[in-house]
Amino acid sequence: MNFPKAATPAGGNGDLGRGRMALLVVSIFAAAGSIHYQTPMLAAMGAEFGADAASVGWVATLTFSGFLVGTLFLVPLGDRLDKRGLILGQFTVLIVALLATAAAPSLGLLVAAGFVTGICTAAGQLIIPMVAELAPPKERGRALGTVLSALFLGVLFARVAGGFVASHIGWRWMYVFAAFMLITIAPVLFMRLPSLPPKTRLGYGALMRSLIELLHAHVELRRAAAVQFLLGISYGGFWATIAPMLLLLHHLGPTEAGLMGIPGAAGILVARPAGRWMDRHGVAPVVRTGVSLVLAAFVVFAFAGWWIGAVIGGAILLDCGLRSAMVANQTLVSTLDPDARSRSNTVFSGSVWGGNAAGAFLASTALTHSGWLAVCAIAVTASVIALLVQHRPAQRG
Repeated sequence: MNFPKAATPAGGNGDLGRGRMALLVVSIFAAAGSIHYQTPMLAAMGAEFGADAASVGWVATLTFSGFLVGTLFLVPLGDRLDKRGLILGQFTVLIVALLATAAAPSLGLLVAAGFVTGICTAAGQLIIPMVAELAPPKERGRALGTVLSALFLGVLFARVAGGFVASHIGWRWMYVFAAFMLITIAPVLFMRLPSLPPKTRLGYGALMRSLIELLHAHVELRRAAAVQFLLGISYGGFWATIAPMLLLLHHLGPTEAGLMGIPGAAGILVARPAGRWMDRHGVAPVVRTGVSLVLAAFVVFAFAGWWIGAVIGGAILLDCGLRSAMVANQTLVSTLDPDARSRSNTVFSGSVWGGNAAGAFLASTALTHSGWLAVCAIAVTASVIALLVQHRPAQRG
């Protein structure tokens, strides 16, 4: 899909500017929510299609898997092609996929539409390196913190809005509203999204092989990717099972599941402080603290069957821990190779969402066959391994 080119920003790494930054913030906010509306609505979807937690869990698993596919196979093209055309093309297909989700007549077609939605939502992972490229070097950390905060807010909005809409007018309408939001943004993106010159002339095969070369060359990238994969197992597992768990253990519906996104958005408040702490003390202490908070969250979650407050407290700890580690690792990854920001972000984000997809599958299966404590045990194990990876002495490839 070809789009007329917008003017290339002038000067240095480009001119971000307040207007352009606002556009990118709104765009990543809208895109991020596309794969999270489902979170509080899974129980409602299962009820409509007569599916148990394991079956409806495939909606979350395949949606996250689609995001992983888009991240791995489309985002690297951001170093080879103009990011503008890639973002506009994915946004166009995303609108169609959201409308198809709203109209899905069966669970199988719902899963398929979710997979396509996940692929196209990866457009947001092209916005992050675009911001890193456009921002002046001295303001890059703050700019990335701002756009990541918008991403986190998009996730929060999706969870709260999804639960509210599903309870009052039906889960399908949430996807109609989501498509309308993107349709509203699309003309502004078309007019204002900047064109950026390619960073490499590598063919697609060589471009994909270079992902392995980046991993081999940068021990920091390997460590960051491994830690975020393991944290993704914990995070994806919790949000894929929160709605069925609340219904099963506390008889609470989509609205209450969606409201769990509010305490679960505490990480928005710690994102910028975590970045400043990282600037003063380095990446390692921030990541270790983040992983420890995720571990503590699932110890608290173990009491969720007896006390709803444990769900609220655990959600706060989980989001603070995950976001702290992610901001530190994302900033580190974006500085490793200026000519391979899209590919570095591919490796990093692929690890995050690969973990989310794996966690959604493992936790949904565990909840169905072994109960909520099995979900917590999986997450605790993953968090402990993440701590060991972070503490392990660096071995360069």
